[in-house]
Amino acid sequence: MKAGIHPEYKKTVIRCSCGAEYEVGSTKENLRVEVCSACHPFFTGSRQRTHTKGGRIQRFREKYGLE
Repeated sequence: MKAGIHPEYKKTVIRCSCGAEYEVGSTKENLRVEVCSACHPFFTGSRQRTHTKGGRIQRFREKYGLE
């Protein structure tokens, strides 16, 4: 490997908007992210779109008198 062409690799802290902090190695310092694995719906298992679909189904049933 050539000397002097590679970026410096150092310890840094990644901060999420939810307050979670992770210490990792990176070439950049003090990264900020909006969503992390602690607050992302895919990883937490929360289903935010269920309510929207439930309203659609209910309106369909009321419109066609299925219930």
